[in-house]
Amino acid sequence: MISSEVRNKYKVTVGIECHVQLKTKTKLFAAVGNDAREAPPNTLTSHICFGLPGALPVLNKEAIYLASKAAFSLNSRPQKFSKFDRKHYFYPDLPMGYQITQYDEPIVLGGNVKIEVDGQEKTIGITRAHLEADAGKSTHSAGKDYSLVDLNRAGTPLLEIVSEPDMSSSSEAKAFARELYLRMRYADVSDANLFYGNMRFDVNVSVSTNDDLGTRTETKNLNSFRSVEKAVDYEVNRQIELLEKGEKIIQQTRGWDDAKQKTFLQRSKENADDYRYMPDPDLPPVILEDSYINTIESEMPLMPEDWREKLQSLGMDNSQTETLLEAEVETDEIEYLALIEMHLEDPDLAKFIANWIVNLEIPLRRDETITATLTTNNRAKIYAALYDLYKSDKLSSTNLKSLFSDIFNAPVSVSEIESYAEQKGYIQLSNENELNEIVKKVIEDNSKAASDVANGENKAIGFLVGQVMKNSKGKANPSLAQDLIKKQLGV
Repeated sequence: MISSEVRNKYKVTVGIECHVQLKTKTKLFAAVGNDAREAPPNTLTSHICFGLPGALPVLNKEAIYLASKAAFSLNSRPQKFSKFDRKHYFYPDLPMGYQITQYDEPIVLGGNVKIEVDGQEKTIGITRAHLEADAGKSTHSAGKDYSLVDLNRAGTPLLEIVSEPDMSSSSEAKAFARELYLRMRYADVSDANLFYGNMRFDVNVSVSTNDDLGTRTETKNLNSFRSVEKAVDYEVNRQIELLEKGEKIIQQTRGWDDAKQKTFLQRSKENADDYRYMPDPDLPPVILEDSYINTIESEMPLMPEDWREKLQSLGMDNSQTETLLEAEVETDEIEYLALIEMHLEDPDLAKFIANWIVNLEIPLRRDETITATLTTNNRAKIYAALYDLYKSDKLSSTNLKSLFSDIFNAPVSVSEIESYAEQKGYIQLSNENELNEIVKKVIEDNSKAASDVANGENKAIGFLVGQVMKNSKGKANPSLAQDLIKKQLGV
């Protein structure tokens, strides 16, 4: 373990390259399916994927559209001119012997992403984002002396987002990876499913004892925010240990062993000149008109930072806000933010809905206690009806929770919610005359506690309220019961 004293001698620098699979129906240059999750090996292929002689790529225009949306989500704009290049390297899962990518003139230049760690906001620069065709997948079966190649992913459209080396800790790297995920989902350019590899992170880490950048290593194909964080921590400690022993850091590509929670050597790191980049002669440059770019900009949905501002204006704290932002993209079937947005003109109602989504609906759905989806309009009407009952003191917070679960699992129409709540015994007793009789009996039966309250010992009033709740079978409005107790005791 590295002591904090030794650790503090070193400056940590982290940069991230993120590969985002664009949600097109077909591949970047071939008219075959782009969803390889359940497909048998080598069934989503064509002569282009196999790199057969004479095969000519045809650019998927939807990939350009999605990449342009991604540019705006990164606080940038798509370039009017970009082109494709060939990046040469030789692996079995790359039949052409080169990858079609963008090198010196990519579709996105510049941009930034804001993150927050421990209450401190930081801006991470975006160097570039470029389109490229993915390679295939090699499988190395344990105990076998051969490898298998599946080309279903060959040609899948990727947008590689390259950050500036602006991060200085594992927590910042994790926050940046998460924010990229949210932005890609909110921009609706990728399913961003980490389990299926729709987003993969390559983490570059270096340490030095001065302001100069140290020799970096790149840990590739991380598929969770936690693995990004742990890989950075491991590499920082590993590199510091080597330097403390007087050894040198070698620039190299490393993998991540999640079971052992450590990186391992894969190969020495290539430089750009090793790839012999050249313009792709089979693909014309991409030229975007101003009208095309402006139309995409006008159609951009609200981004996470926009929603943070709206939610925090309602008084939602950071934890509640982030819970809502994540829950919104967990499923395409349930809309949480649209439900809140429908009621922003009534901030009290909007806050009520936001709080109950965070504290009740989201946990119940994650536990599968409620499974009904319902339309956003129907859910909005249900929330409004519950709000009216709650504000009129007809429902306690406990009974509101029970009623909420019932309504989402039973076919109760909005107009019948109050009568249903009455039948189930959820409606609070708020009739003063009826409640006065119960309070009177409780005071008579508990003279010692009543005397304590009358003598200024306010702690005892909680006991009396509890007795009122017991005698009313939980139906009494506790706030009104307390007021009536004080009134009858002259407090």
